[in-house]
Amino acid sequence: MRIEPFRGSVEVAAGRLTPGRLRGPGYRRLFPDVYVPVVPGADPPDLALRARAAYLLVEGRGALAGWAAAEVLGASCGPAGAAVEVIVPEGKQRRHPDLRVRRARVYRDEVTAIDGMAVTTARRTAFDLACALPVREAVVAVDALARVGEFDPEELHEVRSRHLGARGSARLPEVIRRADRSAGSPMETRIRLAITDAGLPCPVLQHRVGPYLLDLAFVPQRVGVEHNGSDHLKPERAVRDLAREAFLARAGWRVLRFDAATVLRRPHIVAARVRRELDRAQTSGTGAFLSTPGGDFGSDHRGR
Repeated sequence: MRIEPFRGSVEVAAGRLTPGRLRGPGYRRLFPDVYVPVVPGADPPDLALRARAAYLLVEGRGALAGWAAAEVLGASCGPAGAAVEVIVPEGKQRRHPDLRVRRARVYRDEVTAIDGMAVTTARRTAFDLACALPVREAVVAVDALARVGEFDPEELHEVRSRHLGARGSARLPEVIRRADRSAGSPMETRIRLAITDAGLPCPVLQHRVGPYLLDLAFVPQRVGVEHNGSDHLKPERAVRDLAREAFLARAGWRVLRFDAATVLRRPHIVAARVRRELDRAQTSGTGAFLSTPGGDFGSDHRGR
């Protein structure tokens, strides 16, 4: 059941709740006058729920932006505890510890409607995050938003030309250069950056081998690199993974897998293991496989 936020004053005025009940254990206050029902056993309010709650504060006057907009757009790429960001072009909106308020120009075509909420478009959200974040996290955000928004990261140059002088926009060219909308997830982007930051070649993204796609692949060496997400622990997924691994092994591929903790906290381990595997493949002459007729089972799916 989806939990929906509501305005406490509206419910009290309609006689559906009393101020006393709102202050009781059955409801949680997220923002001034904005509440959600407390569901026993439910997880704490996530970014998507907090975004819907914050929108009630700016409805008709502003739009969700930043990581909150990315979440609503389906490009989840921000930290779970991120503050909700809203853009209010005109008028006032009080700040709150979990609410970031920005006053900036937003053109009509830079806002879209999602579930009845005004949200900055994928392009505008990518531009805003690229200007606000360190380069590595900015690339993660642009990759995710370019994928769901189906736009080329190069198009962010056009957004920049509409917002000349925006704070942080000087780093945008580097972010665009390193972005690739072929990345299947934020973790895949972080793996790619860990590899290239260590001076290794950029792997091919979403490389097909028979019926399977490798997250990242060094095709001549037949080395694949993948994020080992929590869904791989499910029994039915584990069975499919065994069949997948057997097929890839028969095709001559060696696949390295990294969990989220390693990718986030020890990216140097990712790079070191990839380097060792590439050196091993080079020493053993694995790259010669590609010169064998019919040696590869698919084609390079990298693209923007």
